[in-house]
Amino acid sequence: MITAPDRVFLEPATAKQRQYEALRACFVEKQPPSQAAPRFGYSPGTLRVMCSKFRRLPSLAFFFPTADRAAPSQRAQPRKVLLREKITALRKQNLSVYDIARALAHDATPLSPVMIGKILHEQGFARLPRRKDEERLAQIGPVRAAKADVGQLDLSPRSVHTKFGGLFLFLPYLAKLDLPAIVQHTDLPGTDLVPALQAILALLGLKLFGNARHSHVMSYVLDEGLALFSGLNVTPKRSFLTEYSCRIDPAVYPVLMRLWFDRIQRLGLKRGRSLDLDFHTIPFHGQDALVEKHYVSKRSRRQKGLLAFLVRDAEHNVFCYANAEIRKSEQADEILRFLTFWKERTSHYPEELVFDSRLTTYANLYRLDQMGIRFITLRRRSRQMLQAIHARPLSAWRRIELPNLARQYRTPRILDERIGLRDYPAPLRQMTITDLGHEEPTLLLTNHLTLAATTVITRYAQRMIIENQIADGIDFFHMDALSSAVAMKVNCDLQLTLMASSLYRLLACQIGEGYPAMRSRTLFQHFVDATAQIHIAEKTLTVRFQKRARNPFLLAAGFADQSIRIPWLGNRKLHLVFG
Repeated sequence: MITAPDRVFLEPATAKQRQYEALRACFVEKQPPSQAAPRFGYSPGTLRVMCSKFRRLPSLAFFFPTADRAAPSQRAQPRKVLLREKITALRKQNLSVYDIARALAHDATPLSPVMIGKILHEQGFARLPRRKDEERLAQIGPVRAAKADVGQLDLSPRSVHTKFGGLFLFLPYLAKLDLPAIVQHTDLPGTDLVPALQAILALLGLKLFGNARHSHVMSYVLDEGLALFSGLNVTPKRSFLTEYSCRIDPAVYPVLMRLWFDRIQRLGLKRGRSLDLDFHTIPFHGQDALVEKHYVSKRSRRQKGLLAFLVRDAEHNVFCYANAEIRKSEQADEILRFLTFWKERTSHYPEELVFDSRLTTYANLYRLDQMGIRFITLRRRSRQMLQAIHARPLSAWRRIELPNLARQYRTPRILDERIGLRDYPAPLRQMTITDLGHEEPTLLLTNHLTLAATTVITRYAQRMIIENQIADGIDFFHMDALSSAVAMKVNCDLQLTLMASSLYRLLACQIGEGYPAMRSRTLFQHFVDATAQIHIAEKTLTVRFQKRARNPFLLAAGFADQSIRIPWLGNRKLHLVFG
C-alpha cells in the first residue's frame, strides 16, 4: 500500500522532480530508458537525450538552474501566474478572451487577449465556438437602425430634429417636376420595401448634401429628416446603395436624362447660347483588363479609367449632358451624338461650342461648320509648327488688349490668319497667341471668321474655367467616388450629378442677388447646410429652419410663401419657416 509520503516520490508533482526520479531510475536502479520512460510520462527517446545531457553535467546544478535560466515566464510575466486561476474560472463561465480581458480591466488587473489565449491554451482549453449575439455578454456597441421600409414610414403628428434641413428647399422643385412620373416612365428597379422613387430620392439626397461621400451614409442612418426627404422610415444602408446602382439597366440613363432635361426646362431653367465641352477621366484602381487607359489631366499621365463626356452651359453654370459609356473608338464622335440629343430636345443646334484639341477630329469640325454651329478650339502644336512660328518676323505680330480680365497678362501678341487643314475643305481662322504667361504660344482654331480677336480670346479664356467647374462637380458632387465604400456605377453617379446640378441652379436662380453665378459649394454653405425642426401634422409638413444670416434672401425669394403637396409624404403640404 502506497502511503502519502511514498506518493511524493513515486508520483512527482513538478517537472524537475519527475526529471530527477527518471534519471535516478536509469543511473541508480539501472533500468533501461525503454522501461523507465513510461513510468514518468516520457518517451524512450526523450529520456535517452536527458541521460546524455546529464552525463555531460553530472551534478545537482542540472536540476537547479541558475537565476538566468530559472522560470523566465514567472519573472517576466508575474501577472500571468497570479491571474491564471481567475482566467480559468472566467473561461468556465463560457467567456471569450475578449470578455475576460474586459473583466480583468474592470478589476484593475489588465491583461491582453493574446496573453489570455496563451494561458487558456496551456490550461488545455479549446477555442470557443462562434456564438450568437444573444449569447454574448451585453456590451457597448453601435445602435442598429431599422430596415428601410416604405411601409414603416411614420407620418403621425410629431416633431423631428434634423441636420439635413436644407434638403427640404429642393422638395418643391422635385414635386413640380413630378419626379414620381419620371421614375415610372424610366422603369427604374425597386422592391416592395424600397420602391424605385424612394431609392432615387435616397441617392439624390446624399448627392445634394455634398458635404461627404456616399460611404459616410452609415453616420446618418438615424437622422429622421434625411429618411423623411426620401419617404422612408430610415435611410438605406451602404450595401443597398451599392447594389441598387448595379441593378439599373444602362439603357435607362438616356431615357432618364431626356425626361429630366425636358422637365427642368419647363420649370424655368434657361439654356444659354454657348456650351463648354470636355472629357473627364474617372480613375479606376482595379484589375479589370476591359478598362482602357485615358489621359488624366490632374496627374499629367495616362492610366486606367472610365471616360466621361460632360457638357456645361457656360452662361448658367449647369451640367446639361453626360455620358460615361464611351470607348476610345467612339470618343471623337461623341460630340455628334450630343448635338443629336440637343436638337431633339430643343429643336435647334447650340449657337457656339468651346472645347480643347483632344475632343474631336477636323472632319467633325467641318460637320459643325456645315450645321451652322460656331466653335472655338485649340490646335495641337508640333515641333515643325513651333519652329515656323518662332521664325516669323516681329512685324507680322500685333499686340492687343484683353478687356475685363482680372489677370496679369492682358496685352498678348497675336498672329491672325486664314489657314486650310486636311479634312476641313473650307477656310479656317487660326490665332497664334503669345505673352499669355505660357512657355509656348497658344493656337486657337475657330470658324468665327469676322469676330473680333479680343472677343474670341476672351471667350476661350472663360472656357478655361470649365476645368474648375467640372472640378466643382467632382469635388462637391463627388463624382470620383469609385474608391469609396459605396462602389456606385459611374453612369448612375453622372446622372445623379446632372440632377443635383440642375436643382442647385434652380435654387440659385430663385434666390437671385448674384447667387446664379456662384458655385454649388457656396450655395451649400450658405443655404443647404442648415439644421431644422420638422413638425408633421395630419395635412401639413412644416420645416422650421434655424436662424441664419442669409435667411432674408430665402424670404425675399418667396420660399416661405410656397405651399405645395409632396406625393411621397402622404400628399402633405410643405411649409418652410425661417427663423
